[in-house]
Amino acid sequence: MLSAPVAAPVLRPGWAAEPKWDGFRALVCVDAGRMVVRSRRGTDMLPAFPEIGAGAAQLPDATALDGELVVWDAVGRLAFERLQNRLQQRGAGAARAASEWPAHFVAFDLLRLSGTDTMGWPYRRRRAALESVFAARHLSAPWVLCPSTTNADTVREWLSWAAVGMEGIVFKRLDDAYHPAARGWHKYKSHETTEAIVGAVTGPPAAPHTLLLGRYDDDGHLRYTGRTTNLARAASNTLTGLLAPARRGHPWTGWSFSAGWGCRRGRRRGAGGR
Repeated sequence: MLSAPVAAPVLRPGWAAEPKWDGFRALVCVDAGRMVVRSRRGTDMLPAFPEIGAGAAQLPDATALDGELVVWDAVGRLAFERLQNRLQQRGAGAARAASEWPAHFVAFDLLRLSGTDTMGWPYRRRRAALESVFAARHLSAPWVLCPSTTNADTVREWLSWAAVGMEGIVFKRLDDAYHPAARGWHKYKSHETTEAIVGAVTGPPAAPHTLLLGRYDDDGHLRYTGRTTNLARAASNTLTGLLAPARRGHPWTGWSFSAGWGCRRGRRRGAGGR
């Protein structure tokens, strides 16, 4: 089931709210002890996240969950880039990554329970059953129960969690069934504005694909903080006139950046801006 964007985080009567996590949407199914983890597009994600498969024994058989794969860093902030980097890991590399940056599955819906299809149940009944599974089975890592509320004050509190990487709020009608591929949920996405320096780009400087961003630390060093999503052509064209070749002594000279999972493009230095 999908969500449609809304302009304001208003919790209406007859609706529940859940935090929207910065992770990968995934479906988890357990049948006869065999675990299947698939992305929204049907990609098999289990080889990259063996720790999720190791948790199969905790779940009741013939059960399916909808949720989000996430990775938390040492200070409790969602580490989306670490999650991205894990997608291409397999075998020993995946096992090593699982020990260094373990993923968790934040479950927010129950699609099947011990062989019973629950998608026709209203959300409030599916939610109660999901909570019962966590309580009765004493589920622990990698399983995490997503919070849910009908209290507007709690929603306002969640909106202050942007510092830990929460993306926003998802609203679900209490009496609504689970409709695959339908945009019956609502999603409010939090926005946080800050300043950063464009320290490098991917692709040609005349038509950048993404921007590599940095900020100065307390010692005056330009630290890499992340990259943008792929730029639309109009945005790329606009930015071209704002970028300038890097001067001698660029603080990232000699650095090597990965272009991101599943991509063979290198990241190029030689363009900067503000």
